Amino acid sequence: MALVDSVVVFLVSLLIGALGIHVGALLVTGTSDYEHAVWTALIGAIVWSVVGWLFGGIPGLGPVLVFLAYLWVIKRRYRGGWFSAAAIALVAWIAAVVVLSVLASAGVTEFDAFGVPGL
Repeated sequence: MALVDSVVVFLVSLLIGALGIHVGALLVTGTSDYEHAVWTALIGAIVWSVVGWLFGGIPGLGPVLVFLAYLWVIKRRYRGGWFSAAAIALVAWIAAVVVLSVLASAGVTEFDAFGVPGL
């Protein structure tokens, strides 16, 4: 049963992370495609993990490279430049924090989301 629980937590976390990216993309670029946001969250989380594994241990530079890799994914998946990607990431983080705060205070889930860094 632990595998099923892990899959459910992963999927719910992914959907919450994608919701944050969706809200960010909608506000910054006007793009309204939740499925695109889900794929962006998944790809972003994978890239974040791989780059973090490869370079995350480099003091100072590692976390910057990891975050830039995540921003690059958003930049490639949505129109706009680096500033738009950073704005989408910021709004995604804020939106995910709000959703997770409400869900955590209701006892529905823990404060964690897959696809949005730092959560």
